[in-house]
Amino acid sequence: MSFFAKLKDRMFKSSSKLGDGLDAIVSEGEDKAPPADVPEAAAPEVETPEADVPAPREPAAEAPARQRTGVMGRLLGRDDTPRRVLDDDMLEELEELLIQSDMGVDTALRVAANMAEGRFGKRLSVDEIKTLLAAEVARIMEPVARPMPLYPKRPQVVLVVGVNGSGKTTTIGKLASQFKAAGKSVVIAAGDTFRAAAVEQLQVWGDRAGVPVLTAPEGSDPASLAFDAMTKAEAEGADLLLIDTAGRLQNRADLMEELAKIVRVIRKKDATAPHNTLLVLDATTGQNALRQVEIFRNISDVSGLVMTKLDGTARGGVLVALADKFGLPIHAIGVGEQIDDLAPFDPQDFAAALTGQTGR
Repeated sequence: MSFFAKLKDRMFKSSSKLGDGLDAIVSEGEDKAPPADVPEAAAPEVETPEADVPAPREPAAEAPARQRTGVMGRLLGRDDTPRRVLDDDMLEELEELLIQSDMGVDTALRVAANMAEGRFGKRLSVDEIKTLLAAEVARIMEPVARPMPLYPKRPQVVLVVGVNGSGKTTTIGKLASQFKAAGKSVVIAAGDTFRAAAVEQLQVWGDRAGVPVLTAPEGSDPASLAFDAMTKAEAEGADLLLIDTAGRLQNRADLMEELAKIVRVIRKKDATAPHNTLLVLDATTGQNALRQVEIFRNISDVSGLVMTKLDGTARGGVLVALADKFGLPIHAIGVGEQIDDLAPFDPQDFAAALTGQTGR
């Protein structure tokens, strides 16, 4: 199964998903066109001399005329496709639906306004609305759809941050697997030294990816582990060093300060490191993801985003809000727990899945 097929199959399974909402908006205010073929009025009877009466037409000759009428009717939009006039009421419903999809008020209003520009007062079908919305979403997402950059610096240090349960550990395992398959030498550092379960989980993912995992005794200073991991990765000539960190709640000042310490220690070893700081976000957190980006950017200079858990009940619009507000690169999205359930972010596929369109 292609990744888009997975995305389309698993993404936005909740009853409030955007595609279903668009269907409802049109069907509830449906405005159908008149029938395609309107019977002509009967002509008045006129007495005609018998000699002038034309020969009766062959029945077969009438079929093309009826067919032309039907074709012209379809060309003029006279079909049975449900349509609705894009008026103030419909625009308000569309704005509400976008807000409910976690797109945020500012982004939702801007997207709806752009969709209505030049089309206000026109009758639109569900497919036309989905196409307009998908195009607008893709336009916002195009500038931020960028893979994680690779540099000649060895090792390239990638710090992975995020709150508890966001999917950092699984994301690291999937990234390690992908880079290993691409021929890169990868090392993982288990920086969440406070939870033995986190280290064990990372070791499982390391085994799956065929990548070594560096650990430290439970309760050790994670900044010291990061420093030691950089030293070891440099000595072994590794291409990438992926450093896991403990899940930090953005409202815990002490934990956020600890993350800032890790960054300071890393930079003592290499002033240019970390070369990438990936913030892993859980799609199910909705608008709270925007606050997480603000906090983590101040602490660890986030360079790119990975969005996980777009399967299940995630509504996905928050990713559009993030792109619209911050413009940070979105490197990858995840829709499952398997090692191949992480792929580079594709704005066209995402927009199609978000709006309920079929695959490209």
